[in-house]
Parts: sequence; structure tokens; C-alpha cells
Amino acid sequence: MRVKRLAKLCLLLLLAAASGAIFQWLGSPLPWMIGPLVMTAFLAISQLMVVRVPNQIRPFGQVIVACQVGLTFTPSALDKLFLHAPVIIGTAVASLFCIFAVAAIFARASGLTFAQAFLSAVPTSPVEAAAMAVESKVDPMPVIFSQTLRLSAVVVLVPFAMYAVEGWPEGRGMMVNGSATFDPLEIGLLGAIGFGGMWLFRLLRIPNPNFLGPLAFTALLAATGNGISPFPAIILSAAQIVLGSWLGSTFRREIITSAGRLTLACILAVLVLIGLCAAIALAMSYLSGMDWRLVILGAAPGGVVEMALTAKYLHQDVTIVTAFHLTRIFLFMPNIPWIVALINKYEKRRNSARGDMS
Repeated sequence: MRVKRLAKLCLLLLLAAASGAIFQWLGSPLPWMIGPLVMTAFLAISQLMVVRVPNQIRPFGQVIVACQVGLTFTPSALDKLFLHAPVIIGTAVASLFCIFAVAAIFARASGLTFAQAFLSAVPTSPVEAAAMAVESKVDPMPVIFSQTLRLSAVVVLVPFAMYAVEGWPEGRGMMVNGSATFDPLEIGLLGAIGFGGMWLFRLLRIPNPNFLGPLAFTALLAATGNGISPFPAIILSAAQIVLGSWLGSTFRREIITSAGRLTLACILAVLVLIGLCAAIALAMSYLSGMDWRLVILGAAPGGVVEMALTAKYLHQDVTIVTAFHLTRIFLFMPNIPWIVALINKYEKRRNSARGDMS
């Protein structure tokens, strides 16, 4: 059975890689992530090929991307980071109010509790949101579905929307150093630093260790002038294939077909959240003079891994975009549990009051 499952997984990843190549040929943004995402989601929902991409291989993609992003934190990049700190923090705080507004709409439209709707709307990973739902004694299944749909929608819609505004460029793509050599020693060293950082952050129980651990260590090297060569383009593409395939394979036909109201409400909530975050970004860009593309990518309610990749693909400042999302993570993650606890208390009092009135 294990051999059969492994063979099906390998076939799925090959199909995902082929779809990435097709999307690259079509000139799609983020082809090596969006292509596999679309392919595996189609196969999962249609049930033509039901293969669950194991969570154990997801860290490979996260660590590779985190290392690439961390190496952009050079001294000059840090100077720009401090310069834009008020905009970055202000955008994160403003987005929290958007999340509350969308959660209220989502709860009313879907029939979920406000706590479930809040955990479904807050930008974090589906796994972390589900864990917080379980800790808060909230049904995690709608949260996982909503988080997966939100993340997938942002990955697909934001780059294409920016293409629609700016026009479909001819020479877009990941910047690759043509003179770079494929040095196994440096690749191994960077990989060891990345995975070592991941394991250390896991031991310390720091949120999002698969990304923040490698990011912290490679950023420290880059900031002190000791950065090493990044991974070659083929390894970065492989990381995107893994991430896109994992995300697409999490869709389930039975959930989508049996929970029509939840699906429609979730789609509405995602679109409203993207629109509100974009409006905040444009306002911040106008007030601060920052490039609107940077602020849009920084404010987008996607994951830090996916938006860092999007920024890299669109030739935007990856350091600044990553800083937006890291600021939001560090502001939100420690506070989500007590916010959910307050929401639960509020809902219990409200339901109790309604029960007394009836």
C-alpha cells in the first residue's frame, strides 16, 4: 500500500510540474505555484485522482522560500525597512479592523459562529487556524476549508489583478543570476542553515517555525554581510510545485458540494477582504508615497510564503513585502487566542440572553 501511495504521489507531482510548465509557457504569474494548485485542486474536486499530499513534505517548500527571502535582508534593505515602519505597522492594524468586519459578514451569511468566522478570516495558515480552533473548542472543519479557499484565492487573484492593471508583460519572471553556478556545497550549507533554523524554532515553539526559523538565520547572515548564494531557480521552482500541490490537494469535493451556503459565503468573504485590504493599501500608498504595488502585496490577506514569492516574481522589493506580513504575524498571532476567547464569551452571553427572553 505504501508503494502504491508513493507512486500516486509521484505521479501527482509530475502532473503538477507539467501544469507549471504549461502556465509558464502561457505567461502566467507564479506559474510554478498556480499551475500545480489549479491542477491538483481540479483532480481533487473532480475525484479523477484523489491523492493527499502529506504535510511532511510541505516544510521543504517553506524552508526553500524562507531562505531565499532571508538573503534579501541586506543592510541597505534594513534601512528601507525602518524608513517604512510606520506604514507597515499602520497597514497591519488597519487590516485587523477589516478582518473583524468581514468576519461579521461571513458569520451572518454562512451561519457559523463569530469565533469560527474570525478564525476563518484572519490571515494565517490553515493548519495554525485549525489548531487555534481546537484549542478554543471551535469546530475546525469550516475554518480549514475557509482558510484554504482564502489562501488559494489570494495566490491566484492578486497577481492576475496586478497584471490586469499594468498590462500583461512579456519579460516577467523570477530574476535569475545567469552567472551563478550550481554549487552543491553552498546548496547543502544553505539547506542545513534553513532546516536547522526550522527545527530550533519548533523546539522553542515559535509560531510558523517552518518559515520564520530559516528566515531569521539567513536574514542574520545577510544583514551582517555574510550572506551566501541563494538556491538555483530549479530548486525554487520545485519548492513552489510542492507548495502549490499541497494547497490544491486539500480541497474536498464532499465539503464543497455538501456545504453550498458555506462555500458561497466564503467566496464572498474572501472577495470583500481582498477588496478592503486593497483599499487600505491604496490609501496608505497615497498618504506615504510608497509604491502602490508594494503596499498592495504587503496588505494582501495571503500567507507570507506565497506573497513573498509573488513579490519576487513581480520584481517587487521582497524584503519590504515580507516585513508587512511578518509584522502582521507578530501582531496577530499572540493576540488571536484571547480575542477568540472574548468572542466566545460574548456569544455565550448573547445566546443566554436570547434564551431568557424566549
